[in-house]
Amino acid sequence: MDLWSKKVPGIIALTLSCWCAAMAGGDVCRSPLVSNLPPPSFRSSSQLSGSHGPGFAKLNRREGAGGWSPRSSDRYQWLEVDLGGRTQITAVATQGRYGSSDWLTAYLLMFSDTGHNWKQHRQEDNIGAFAGNSNADSVVQHKLRHPVIARYVRLFPLDWNPHGRIGLRLETYGCPYDSDVVSFDGHSSFLYRWSPRPRQATRTSISLKFKTLRNSGTLLRAEGRSEHSLTLELEKGKLLVVLRKGAGSSSPDGRHRLVSLGSLLDDQHWHRVAVEHHGDHLNLTVDGSTAWVQIPPGFTLWDHDQMSVGGDRGLAARGAVGSDGNFCGCLENVRYNGVNLVDLARQSDQRVTVKGNVTFSCVEPVFVAMTFTGPQSFLRLPRATGGPPPAPPGVAVALQFRTWNRAGLLLTFDLPSGGGGAVWLYLSKAALRLRVHKPGRAPLELSAGSALNDGQWHSAALVSRRGHLSVAVDGDEGSAAGRASPSFDVTAAQLFFGGCPAEGSGHECSNPFDAFQGCVRLLTVDDQRVDPIEVQRRLIGSYGHLQIDVCGIIDRCSPNHCEHGGGCSQSWTTFHCNCSGSSYGGATCHTCQRVGLRSNLFAAIIIIIIIIIIIVIIVVVVVWMLRTIYEQSCEAYKHRGNTSGYYYIDVDGSGPIGPQLIYCDMTEDETWTVIQHNNTELTRVRPSAGRAPHAARFAYASGDGQLAAVIGQSEHCEQELTYRCRRSRLLHAPDGSALSWWAGGPGEGRRQTHWGGAAPGSRQCACGRQGSCVEPHHGCNCDADRTEWANDSGLLTHKETLPVRSLVLGDVQRPGSEGAYRVGPLRCHGDKSVWNAAFFDQETSYLHFPTFHGELSADISFLFKTTSSSGVFLENLGIKDFIRIELSSPTEVLFSFDVGNGPLAVGVSAGFPLDDGRWHRVRAERNVKEASLRLDGLPAATQDAPADGHVHLQLNSQLFIGGTASRQRGFRGCIRALRLNGATVDLEARARITPGVEAGCPGHCSSYGPLCQNRGRCVEGTGRFSCDCGPSAYTGAFCDREVSATLKSGTSVSYALDQRAANGPNGSDGAPPSSPGAENISLSFRTNQSPALLLYVASHRGEYLALLLNKHDKLEVRYRLDGSKSAETLHSKVRNLANGHLHTVTISRLADAVSLQIDQNSKEDFNLTTGVEFSGIRLLVLGRVHDSGALDPEMARLASLGFAGCLSAVLFNSVSPLKAALLHPDTSPVTVTGPLVQSICGSTSTNPHAAEPTHHQSGQSGSVEAGRPVVNAVRGDSALIGGLITLAIFVTASALAATARFLHRRQGTCPGRDIKTVKPEDGPELPLGGQTCSHNGPSENQKEYFI
Repeated sequence: MDLWSKKVPGIIALTLSCWCAAMAGGDVCRSPLVSNLPPPSFRSSSQLSGSHGPGFAKLNRREGAGGWSPRSSDRYQWLEVDLGGRTQITAVATQGRYGSSDWLTAYLLMFSDTGHNWKQHRQEDNIGAFAGNSNADSVVQHKLRHPVIARYVRLFPLDWNPHGRIGLRLETYGCPYDSDVVSFDGHSSFLYRWSPRPRQATRTSISLKFKTLRNSGTLLRAEGRSEHSLTLELEKGKLLVVLRKGAGSSSPDGRHRLVSLGSLLDDQHWHRVAVEHHGDHLNLTVDGSTAWVQIPPGFTLWDHDQMSVGGDRGLAARGAVGSDGNFCGCLENVRYNGVNLVDLARQSDQRVTVKGNVTFSCVEPVFVAMTFTGPQSFLRLPRATGGPPPAPPGVAVALQFRTWNRAGLLLTFDLPSGGGGAVWLYLSKAALRLRVHKPGRAPLELSAGSALNDGQWHSAALVSRRGHLSVAVDGDEGSAAGRASPSFDVTAAQLFFGGCPAEGSGHECSNPFDAFQGCVRLLTVDDQRVDPIEVQRRLIGSYGHLQIDVCGIIDRCSPNHCEHGGGCSQSWTTFHCNCSGSSYGGATCHTCQRVGLRSNLFAAIIIIIIIIIIIVIIVVVVVWMLRTIYEQSCEAYKHRGNTSGYYYIDVDGSGPIGPQLIYCDMTEDETWTVIQHNNTELTRVRPSAGRAPHAARFAYASGDGQLAAVIGQSEHCEQELTYRCRRSRLLHAPDGSALSWWAGGPGEGRRQTHWGGAAPGSRQCACGRQGSCVEPHHGCNCDADRTEWANDSGLLTHKETLPVRSLVLGDVQRPGSEGAYRVGPLRCHGDKSVWNAAFFDQETSYLHFPTFHGELSADISFLFKTTSSSGVFLENLGIKDFIRIELSSPTEVLFSFDVGNGPLAVGVSAGFPLDDGRWHRVRAERNVKEASLRLDGLPAATQDAPADGHVHLQLNSQLFIGGTASRQRGFRGCIRALRLNGATVDLEARARITPGVEAGCPGHCSSYGPLCQNRGRCVEGTGRFSCDCGPSAYTGAFCDREVSATLKSGTSVSYALDQRAANGPNGSDGAPPSSPGAENISLSFRTNQSPALLLYVASHRGEYLALLLNKHDKLEVRYRLDGSKSAETLHSKVRNLANGHLHTVTISRLADAVSLQIDQNSKEDFNLTTGVEFSGIRLLVLGRVHDSGALDPEMARLASLGFAGCLSAVLFNSVSPLKAALLHPDTSPVTVTGPLVQSICGSTSTNPHAAEPTHHQSGQSGSVEAGRPVVNAVRGDSALIGGLITLAIFVTASALAATARFLHRRQGTCPGRDIKTVKPEDGPELPLGGQTCSHNGPSENQKEYFI
């Protein structure tokens, strides 16, 4: 359904409303901005001729030479447009030069307010290049993902037609931009005082934009009568929200750094800030990133009555002491709860007091930066850059730089040719170092500074005068050479910055270090400032791969993509995660490093994050595509081949109910939908003061609409309700009055007086219904009011009373009363809508329903299967209008309609037969703009609606399903899961009363049988299918989950192979026993032991088959099929099998021909010579063989060694002994001695989504427990996950932060698989004996129980 229809609180709603408003106003702000500008508004790096000047670069114009072309075609060219004032720019369009072969194929866009300090525009994160043209005449337009506010636009060609040169005509679109701007010089501010004073507020909003060159300073500070204050500060280029308690408090207890966000905010570009205070939490947004934080107690009520903007010195009257420094820069549109403070200050409002030099325009200095982008970047300057006076002896160079790299060359030059040598000023290990090398003398090395790769601006200076050599960083001199001999004076004729030109350039320059990548500004040589603009114009020096008048640094650690508390570090081109100290590894500290319990949680989060990124990229263009991307139930996901895990469920398609993240538990028998609430733990209740009963309310991860829909469309729902008690009565007081009750059902729920396992209205528990209560005259065990612990638990299964909304326990105040309750998650299975089907046996048969109402929008989805080549699925008629979906040919589905403009049709041709008797999905949609049709996973076909025409679909006949009103061209086959505008159509109910149509549709295995893997068998069910994994060595919903175990050298798994066992629950599938002249064996193993016995099969006649590793780490297969002869040994050529890696072995024998394959190696074929009959098989053993009396000495010795390692998916013909031992030990003829621990050998499930958790069943109701119930045994996090991931869909940055936070909370709890046993420990207060086990999804501390 439409994700944007979901109602969300707080900042999400605000963000969406602002986004929608921007979208709505997008068409308004699209006026041409360039076409009417005069020629002086255009500048360029060069021009080919007067007729190729920049003033001719206007879209669709033919004046001059038909556009702009520079003198040379290279990447140093640019075209600049002055729009005359700050303007909101929403789109850019380009065109080639008219009548030529000159056009751009790719370009960069940069924007500026001043004509300096350009900022590159990036469409998607780090994607900066725009696609250009393919010819000289067509127009290619790009709508900017976010509008840009700027005065100047500069375009840099990246690529152009290889058979022409650079040629360009340009247009930008947008609208005028008005704002209130104020400048502060670092010593000024203004103070705003509310009049009258406001009351204390729990909701406050602050918004502004700022730009600055300083990385620290106070933007604003608000304070009230309570002397609690809020401050927005810059610290090292990051924005801080600081709360202070008490007047002018600067103590650690009084100053609370609430949240920090953003990075590199001192780049002299505008940054948007929004602060929203809602009760006890605060939302901070900086540019596109938002942080949600909890406000500490004591700071939640704000009574601000004055605010200082530009600093906090205006609050000195209140006793404010100390300051982080006033703000130096520009602020725009400062609003506090909607009040524009800059506008009030500009109008000299009496509530505003201005201090210092405050100007109401943005006054900003011009610092021209240069960006060294890569290893080939360099800048060459001659020594004398400023003319007279002549340079004094020696050299003095100073500059400012910022970088993320720990190493890189800043400056180098050669020493005079008389003595030779060179000087290098460079970064190494984030410190500044100087090396002077002269032939015949020891190198001189100096160093200064540390941690200079923090992305902040740092100054560096090199001075060599009169034999004294020094380097300084940030004004602090480091090591100095002191007085050196005159022969060691450092002088130079030309200087190289950042790196050296390529060889063959004619310049002498050597660089033994890495090239510098970063930004440089304020470059001076011999105390004379170097103007980079003159360098750009080639007036002085030369350069290569250098961006001038722009600093292109990017913070790749903001936001931090390292999960689970991993630390982020970065270089100029990438970032790295330090995962030490956590239990996780991988590139982003995402993967658990210990062998742990497998769960779909981490995989689901990865998949969701990828989906979020894709959604954010395409959402502006194709929002409508999001309406039906989710399935409507867990059952539907299962039929796509998915296994247990978290999935987005959209119960009503395009209806009003939003998608929710829900856990789907897909077992071999049923598909359970599990909906968590805020407390599925066993919760203790103790006596408390007063007589009030204990009340609990339960908030579910899904909304009321989704809960009702899930319950309504499910065949069965249940919810566990448990109470463990000691001297705490449950339902009835001695006088018969009700003590406890619960409320369940829609809305707030209705009061219920029965307990789990009993019928509604019975006022009983399960033991009362079963007649098994400890005291027969009571309907519940707890009502006996005994001093021993008792238990009343059971399942609530009446759907009209679900889910449980609240619970009231009345008998918890008496001394000595103790109790613990648990309300489990809501669990449902059986999706009636997915399998709601009808079978049309004749072309003249059909179902009819009331008229379909889809006047302005209509969406229809269903599945069909047929063996007919054509037929109408659906038709609804009006006087002239109609809508119809049909199978028009064996390979094409057609969607046609008429809304009064004449018939329109959209079709999808499959390219493969659709009359193959398999299920195919159809999704059709029609709205006022277009119609679309989707078939299976094929690309959608669309048809635009006429621009000016009718839009209402006027229908008045009945809706026909499976046929037409004329009873011609009807459909023969099955239709199921029909939804109209998100509502399920009950086909089965109508089919039961319609001749010629049957309810339901058999033959599910024809479509879904291939989902059953590894010899699993598809079994037809009523409205469903399942996979019978009996013949398979695997388990799981699709027989795709391996059954593996770790064995020790003393472990033995013996399986009695007789006819009864072979046909048992883990034996054959009912087929005749395998021929004695053939067998098939498959298994996987991992071990470091050799020799070792993997598998041994023995008969009653002394024959045997053995699979083992010899002492050379090779595989041997020994056959003794003739009791009177020695065993034959088949030697594999594959080496090194005891290397601790997983290896897969398959062996098949037919008579005397044996085929052996190991892993992906070639098959090896052998022939037996001593016998071919292996009959009377009695025993199969994995590991050590204890009964080795009939074996020859060598084989007996090997049998006694056993196997130490991991075995997986062991299958002998149709017998899986490992599966029987681990999963069915009580019903299989299997004997286990020694340790056997279920684990994962290292192979992954054959289904990439497979990851089924372990679930434990609740204890039986009615028994009196000797021990106490365990509290907080299992914790479910579905509600938290669902909430975080739902937010993530709307605000990507917040989703990543929320996911990282959630995973960090699970840090160090990667549960291990190889748990030999689980020994519960008695808690200090409550017993284990009555432990309630969870039906939750994956929990924080799941454990598995093994033999």
